[in-house]
Amino acid sequence: MTLQLLISTLDDGINRVAAMLLPQHEGLEYLISWQHTDGKELDVPHELQRDDVLVHHLAGRGLSRNRNNCIEHATADVCLIADDDCRYTIEQLQAVIDTFKAHPQVDIATFQYSGEGDTKCYPQCEADLQTFPKGYYVSSIEIAFRRTSVQHRVWFNENFGLGTEPFHCGEEHLFIQDALATGLKCHYYPIAIVHDQQPLEFLNRSVDIGTLMAHGADLQIFHRGTKHLRALLKAWRLHRNENVPFFYGLRHIFSGINHMKRNPEILKNKRKTTQ
Repeated sequence: MTLQLLISTLDDGINRVAAMLLPQHEGLEYLISWQHTDGKELDVPHELQRDDVLVHHLAGRGLSRNRNNCIEHATADVCLIADDDCRYTIEQLQAVIDTFKAHPQVDIATFQYSGEGDTKCYPQCEADLQTFPKGYYVSSIEIAFRRTSVQHRVWFNENFGLGTEPFHCGEEHLFIQDALATGLKCHYYPIAIVHDQQPLEFLNRSVDIGTLMAHGADLQIFHRGTKHLRALLKAWRLHRNENVPFFYGLRHIFSGINHMKRNPEILKNKRKTTQ
């Protein structure tokens, strides 16, 4: 069983990718989608000119669009979504492969990551994601999948995620929910498979307007009947736990709800062209 790391990077981020590479290992490849905001294709760093590294260029912005470009060009049996500052060991990557071997019915598996200063809490036991464990959310770099189950069937919604307006996050939850709606089996495993070196200030985007609006969009999509109560609770928890001003958070959460109400087609336009 082969494994491909699907690495999304932007502009100068390509220079960080070399630090991710492990010694060449049978069955392991790296597929890089390199986005250029100015539309110009640059030379690939010589450290990446290896037989096990593939680079695909993509003009423009949008992290979800970049991830979709990776999915489109993937070729391995199992794919693991990655960022350009992730770090792995062979043992961690082998754990991903072993999980899919041991659970042939699973199409998408989510795992755990450790990060600098991160305080994310995980369920202690594995779980079927048909019903999300309370308080659990998925991060992109925790997602692995069987290529033949996902490719040409499930995509990241390109109206959500970094580099997209107005929703700066939420694409992972939509990805899993779309997969479930397609009939795919999605399961969480309490196994740490990656270390993410993003600085804490990047991880903490709670006061970002686009992040708050994405919370509202999620409520409109998945909790329409209780969205108003949940909006109040979300704003209160952000205020209590992360010092986000209550009315500031509530205003932008409701802005996200209203934006989704006015633009329901956002859910239909899941994928834009990668050309």
